[in-house]
Amino acid sequence: MGMAAENQFHVLAVDDSIIDRMLIERLLKTSSFNVTTVDSASKALKFLGLVEDEMRTYDTHVASEINQDVDVNLIITDYCMPGMTGYDLLRKIKESKSFKDIPVVIMSSENVPSRINRCLEEGAEEFFLKPVQLSDVSKLKPHLLKSKVKEENEQPIKRKGMEETQSPDKTRPKVSI
Repeated sequence: MGMAAENQFHVLAVDDSIIDRMLIERLLKTSSFNVTTVDSASKALKFLGLVEDEMRTYDTHVASEINQDVDVNLIITDYCMPGMTGYDLLRKIKESKSFKDIPVVIMSSENVPSRINRCLEEGAEEFFLKPVQLSDVSKLKPHLLKSKVKEENEQPIKRKGMEETQSPDKTRPKVSI
């Protein structure tokens, strides 16, 4: 993999309509995004490693996190889908410790101001009306760059074990007396 692949943003696109999925995938790929598409919010949760907690024992969380190695920089989801809506997916992502900072964009063919406001209030970065256009895709870059900077600033915190206690200045010579 060359430098271009490393700098490429990965977008998870969620839509139950194959036509809309193909359109958003083509628009994102035209803009040099790496794209993964799924046809439901539950498949998106599985892809991210968030699974529905069927048993709901003593834990109040709706989803448990099992795989945190997924590197997604943005999620774009349809609002109206059978089973779980894009709004429900947004809420589960924002409740997740691992994915709460990933920008989420909601798209819908219905222009319902109360729905748009509710999504934005719950943490959606943008709300696009379908059909999504190339000019909409260009609005994603600032959100991606903002999340990338945040991710890079938090990276030292994610280290495990002994690395946390080491001095940040590893070039300092050791002095022996």
